[in-house]
Amino acid sequence: MISLSPRARSLTRTASASLALAALLATAACSSPSADPAAGQTSSRNEELSIAVQAQPASLDPAQLAEGQQSYIWASIFDTLLMVDKDGKVQANAAESWKYSEDLRTLTLKLRGDLKFSAGDPVTAKDVVGTLERTRATPGQQQSKLAKVTSVTAPDDSTVVIQLSSPEPSLLNYLAQATGVIGDPDTLPAETTKLRPAGSGPYVLSDATVDGTEYVLERREDHWNAAAYPFKTVKVRVIQDRTAQYNALQAGEVKAALIQAPQRKQAEGAGFTVKEVQATAALLLVLADRKGEIVPALADVKVRQAINMAFDREQVVKALLNGVGKPTVQVFNPNGDAYNSELEGTYGFDPAKARKLLAEAGYPNGFAMTMPSTVISQSFEPVITQALTDIGIKVTWEPVPPQNTASSIASKKYPAVLWFAGLNDAGREVGDMYTPQAFLNPFKWQDPKFDALLEDVANESDDGARSDLYKKVSEYTVKEALNAPIAYVGTLWATAPGVDFLPSVVVLPTVRDFAVSGG
Repeated sequence: MISLSPRARSLTRTASASLALAALLATAACSSPSADPAAGQTSSRNEELSIAVQAQPASLDPAQLAEGQQSYIWASIFDTLLMVDKDGKVQANAAESWKYSEDLRTLTLKLRGDLKFSAGDPVTAKDVVGTLERTRATPGQQQSKLAKVTSVTAPDDSTVVIQLSSPEPSLLNYLAQATGVIGDPDTLPAETTKLRPAGSGPYVLSDATVDGTEYVLERREDHWNAAAYPFKTVKVRVIQDRTAQYNALQAGEVKAALIQAPQRKQAEGAGFTVKEVQATAALLLVLADRKGEIVPALADVKVRQAINMAFDREQVVKALLNGVGKPTVQVFNPNGDAYNSELEGTYGFDPAKARKLLAEAGYPNGFAMTMPSTVISQSFEPVITQALTDIGIKVTWEPVPPQNTASSIASKKYPAVLWFAGLNDAGREVGDMYTPQAFLNPFKWQDPKFDALLEDVANESDDGARSDLYKKVSEYTVKEALNAPIAYVGTLWATAPGVDFLPSVVVLPTVRDFAVSGG
């Protein structure tokens, strides 16, 4: 078991800052339930919901959207073409149906007939084409997700046809999230789009909005799916400090907020309802330099397996995550297609065996490597350092400014990085982590066997068969120790009486994660 030093024990009190950031950075939080949250409620549809989040949207321009907690705002303003339900399955939304061609290179979507922008103009297929084509042409977080798209056309007012250079198994999921929003192409180039975009979603931003402080959303009664949104007014308050968020909850200034594990009993004692989502992100050591360009040792699978044996995952969950999470050797969503529970016993905590593997790989005296010290890693660094030192690996942490946290990975300066990876569907997780273009694969590692497996996945049209293939993908990543996953990180939502949080599969946070309760 990892024996925490006094410094490490003191840092358990501050690890929540990193966990809060994990919730913020994760590509997803809690999915939008497919059932109508208003069903069975005793309160009227004139209730107000107020949510605390940690960061304001950098932009509300469809081409610049970021996922995570910011989507409480933009997913209220915009419709997405598709949606992901509480079971993680893609469902109809603004597009009432979709169909792939036999070769999986043409996707045809049919739009609903009752879509309207907030100004009252009808939404047509040309608006979808205009939005997607602009996203394809505009650098931002969404652009790379359309990399395989060769054209988007509108044969008629209700039909959108997307042509692909090769099958893209994550495309439907992308279209259910930020990539799939529908903007008004006539207004998108305007500077005002960054703050006050025109959308067809269930809410509009009120004049009471104070950018960067509080976003006030008013429900559109003419929206095609207004019945699914029980709150007439939604206020999203930006409160960066987690303690300040909890104080705002206690004071009645917000009705829903993420809280820290030590606050759970106090919150429940004060009459708040607390619900846990066990997995919102994966905490892992990204072994980026699998080609051995900076640290040759990392090119050896035995070395990577040894690193996986260095961590007492149970103790990390208990001591640093305050029990909110669970140990894992996988990076894939535990509710998704790629997760395989049989893999969880692959790497036990075994420093002696790890040292033996290092010796077999030609490193009996270990080796050294430098990793970036970021706002994400700082609370965990003593434990990571100790665990790796115990098997012979010396770690030097190099400070990185907060604004350079993500770019520290892309820089190819560091062979390994401690990171929180957001959980999503299997295809998207592969795309974020293992493909040559992946954010978490900066050295562009590839392997012919793995590439062939990913190609099989992309060309498989049957859901069940594709799920089996994804499990083989997960098995490969675990047995080849492409990374060193440590734990799934959970979150705790506290809600005031009258508001119910609806935990479900981790995908995209929207206001449909909340319902009116009779409590």
